[in-house]
Amino acid sequence: MPLKNFLAICLFSAAGWSAAGAPLPFDVMPAPAEAAATGPRFAAGRLVITTDKSNPRLAAALDRTRQRWGARVGSDRDAPPLTLAVAVQEFSPDVPGLGEDESYTLTVAPGQATLAAATELGALHGLETLLQLLRTGAGGPTLPAVEIRDHPRFPWRGLMIDVGRHWQPLEVIERNLDAMAVVKLNVLHLHLTEDQGFRIESLTHPELQQLGSDGHYFTQADIRTLIAYAALRGIRIVPEFDIPGHATSWVVSHPELASLAGPYGIERQWGVFNPVLDPTNEATYSLLADFLGEMAALFPDQFMHIGGDENNGVQWNANPKIQAFIKESGLPGNAGLHAMFNQRVNELLASHGKRLVGWDEIFNPLLPKDCVIDSWRGTEALGLTAKAGLDGILSNGFYIDLCYPASDHYLTEPVPADSPLTAAERAHILGGEATMWSEWVSPETIDSRIWPRTAAIAERLWSPREVRDVPEMYRRLAIVSDRLTEAGSLHDRNQDVMLKHLVGENLQIPGIESLRALIALLEPVKHYQRGSEQIWCNQLVPLVALADAVRPDSTPSREFAGRVEQVLFGGAAIDGGAAAALSQQMDAWTSAAREIIDPMATVYPAVREAIPPAKALIAASAVGTQAIDSLGRRRPLTPSQLASALATLDRAGLPNGSATELPVLKPLRLLVAGAAAQSSRAASDATAWRQLVISTAYPAGLPPAP
Repeated sequence: MPLKNFLAICLFSAAGWSAAGAPLPFDVMPAPAEAAATGPRFAAGRLVITTDKSNPRLAAALDRTRQRWGARVGSDRDAPPLTLAVAVQEFSPDVPGLGEDESYTLTVAPGQATLAAATELGALHGLETLLQLLRTGAGGPTLPAVEIRDHPRFPWRGLMIDVGRHWQPLEVIERNLDAMAVVKLNVLHLHLTEDQGFRIESLTHPELQQLGSDGHYFTQADIRTLIAYAALRGIRIVPEFDIPGHATSWVVSHPELASLAGPYGIERQWGVFNPVLDPTNEATYSLLADFLGEMAALFPDQFMHIGGDENNGVQWNANPKIQAFIKESGLPGNAGLHAMFNQRVNELLASHGKRLVGWDEIFNPLLPKDCVIDSWRGTEALGLTAKAGLDGILSNGFYIDLCYPASDHYLTEPVPADSPLTAAERAHILGGEATMWSEWVSPETIDSRIWPRTAAIAERLWSPREVRDVPEMYRRLAIVSDRLTEAGSLHDRNQDVMLKHLVGENLQIPGIESLRALIALLEPVKHYQRGSEQIWCNQLVPLVALADAVRPDSTPSREFAGRVEQVLFGGAAIDGGAAAALSQQMDAWTSAAREIIDPMATVYPAVREAIPPAKALIAASAVGTQAIDSLGRRRPLTPSQLASALATLDRAGLPNGSATELPVLKPLRLLVAGAAAQSSRAASDATAWRQLVISTAYPAGLPPAP
């Protein structure tokens, strides 16, 4: 991992590694393409909107704007009103499509604002920008005088929600559509079939959902409701029906279509399973013709996602009939059979005017050029797609279910500046999607796993590539988090709901603030580690544990890392104030952790899971306090003290059964290293000193990139 990115991710500092430089002048996310201040902030009262023409989508957006504005401004009639004139050149189709003009210009001055857009979709985005510009404080609501010219960098800016593994009902999808609109996302990718559930009603083959869903699925009326709800917010819905693999829920009712004989039952665990549809069976295509034709009529979007990923080949290899078919047809093995299957499915979709979308595994030289690759393998794989003349979208780096901090996703770039692609090839990169796979989320927790981090991904897909300052992103992310809550997201509101699962209904109990402090400091384990730590969990186990209460991007940990940055790299001398703040913070953590261990975990059985991370926090804080004392006394830690401290931090970072981790271990490791190497500080320039601290903290080399 490059040193620059390592510091960005581990320290979250405001030091010289950021690309953008100065903070943006406005608290808007995604950052506009162009924006200029034209005067100071001014007081703003009630909102008066005028428009020369309207349609249902614009009218609904204006109503939402008035409601949210009024809720923030209140009923103070003495404040000067703001008149907003909205002008739209033409209207988009009732259901938006790829490539609609989403640009807008917004001018705000005392008493008067104008919003002009080519279509009402641009006007919707401009309204969200205006709502974000409005700030309320001690002096009342204010707005900046500003001129904004804005347009998206990519036309496909999506969020994928998997409703197959853990069912997510209608209200979950609707509130996340509202949140998507706040940050100008415009595609909801619904992953509707999985090994664990068939989540869509079929009228031609009702047995699919009747036997494959446990009764949890969207009716076609639900889908029509969602499509209309999304369209009013300028959002397209792209459905995914995963075939030929991840197909267990298909073959529960149709074992004859599987590549090996059944019977089959819905999977309750997670992973890659063997059941796969049989591409050599004409009955497979007969059922798909019925079902996909029905879905094509239900979903108006031009695109339909067929998955196509993670077929492990076990059943195809074990079926002599299938292997004979491959040989007789002259196909290049299982890959050729998969390509043939995709061609047949593409023909079915094309007959209904649909373009096929699939994951990387469907890519094949024989794949028709109008198909789209959704890349979970990364920009290199996506580049090969573009070079072959196929459109593509990037999901790799945007897997929000893996619980990495927003900074990781924010620095993921669909088209890197040094990309070897030509301009024509780059045009094939349509954008990207945040992916919310649902192994470890419930309707109670899914918002906290999506928001506010996905706003950082929305900015990467909307704003200029040069907008890359991580600390500045976090500053605005905290602000847009409140706007997301205002729009209906439960990522903050459900924190107390999750606490009640641990301690019961009464949140006024002694020690509750200590538990809140520990939860705020912890993060879920990253990548797919939770499955290996909690192997007993499955689809039927309630997600109400400590790991479900913590959130993926700990603000207190990031703030602590910033203070470590100030102590170690803020100047030639130690910042005494920052060092004292670190000591006070670690003392507070130690006290909180001890209160959790006894008496809280003694009284509340569900809190016992917090004992290992609490003990790890106590041990890590002691190491950090020792480092601060060493720096204050200007007495470097001895080699044995350094080795002991790093070993303690290593132990604190080991899996502990709670499926949580302490992100403060990274800055504490640097703090200890700085204390050990401090005698070299004065003689080293800033870059050499930073490199020395990092190499001391990680003598075996930097940790691997996520």
